[in-house]
Amino acid sequence: MDTRNGTAPGLDLEPVARRVRELLGSVDDRQLAGPTPCPRYSVRELLGHLLGLTVAFRDAGRKELGPTTGTSPGSALPVLPGDWRGTMPELLDELVAAWRSPDALEGMTQAGGVDLPGRIAGAVARNELLVHGWDLARATGQEFRADEESLRASEVLLAPGDDDRSGPDAIFGPPVPVPPGAPLLDRVIALSGRRPDWRPGTGPGAPGGGTSGISS
Repeated sequence: MDTRNGTAPGLDLEPVARRVRELLGSVDDRQLAGPTPCPRYSVRELLGHLLGLTVAFRDAGRKELGPTTGTSPGSALPVLPGDWRGTMPELLDELVAAWRSPDALEGMTQAGGVDLPGRIAGAVARNELLVHGWDLARATGQEFRADEESLRASEVLLAPGDDDRSGPDAIFGPPVPVPPGAPLLDRVIALSGRRPDWRPGTGPGAPGGGTSGISS
């Protein structure tokens, strides 16, 4: 509880946002055309998607609804601006700040043209950073680490329900089987429809596109 006003605290996205920031610094321009676990995206387009979802969920947390929160991510392939190395760390900081406010979790908001409760939007934002951070790490030959709290939250969010994951419009691909005792990170990535052992050259990693369907 926030002892100053008696309200519950906001959501801390800093651990996973920090890891994404660290990954950005080691992306080589020569890797931008390379493949990623998302079959539709090159590294360049994955970075464009990450930038877009960071803006969208920042504005969703602020309840500043408009084109950034109302545009479906499937409307066009993401475009990576030339100044992304300078702007993305700042945008990630703004995203973290937006969701640290208790107000971000209250009421309804919007992302990717979908209206949803603030608490759900925050959970989706954290999951997007985690899963696409893993995508970026694998595509660029980097190690990916995630804190247990973020991983547990994604595990709950990605748990199969009544949604159909087999169609072309599925939010996630069908879960990928993993061996008993697989690390938590591998289990979470497999729940998103990706192969935890994906490397460039091993083929598709996320059938159906591998995006959440409500991020930009």
